Amino acid sequence: MAEEKIVNEQEQGADELVKDQKEAPEETAKKEDKHDKKSKKDKTHEQIEKLENEVADMKDKHIRLQAEFDNFRKRTLKEKMELMKSGGETVLMNIIPVVDDLDRALAAFSEIEDENPLKQGVTLIYNKFQEFLKQNGIKEIEAKEKDFDTDLHEAIVKIPAPTEELKGKVVDVVQKGYLLHEKVIRFAKVVIGE
Repeated sequence: MAEEKIVNEQEQGADELVKDQKEAPEETAKKEDKHDKKSKKDKTHEQIEKLENEVADMKDKHIRLQAEFDNFRKRTLKEKMELMKSGGETVLMNIIPVVDDLDRALAAFSEIEDENPLKQGVTLIYNKFQEFLKQNGIKEIEAKEKDFDTDLHEAIVKIPAPTEELKGKVVDVVQKGYLLHEKVIRFAKVVIGE
């Protein structure tokens, strides 16, 4: 009987051991499942974070690209406007000496009567040239009796001022100056009083 008791105890111990061994893999599997779930969650979270960073980078690049394109578009439009404004600058600059010659011709005709057809014809042509220059954005630089401005005037000679008010001012204009859309295309050649 003692032997049977021992055998029974051994069998019970073996049964518990087998039971423990059966339970152990289940618990281990449960623990592994929990660990796997956590690691899967961590991996998923890392992937989501990585994708969010990529999306943020892409948005940043997109915004920068849009800003760069907008700047390019504005710069191109500005360049086109400047080309349109100053596109015919060389032609207009070559017309200015003709206007100067007409101006001199009118000065020479000052002693002739206004009814003279030659004087009327030259005056008509001069007025048409002046209108053409205005339409193309060319303005004459007003210089006579104005303060000397190095941005607009080119001093040729300094003479004693005829009056006290003309000191440091333009006394006479030798050659007219012109602006094309507020840009000096020819400086006014002037005589300054000192």
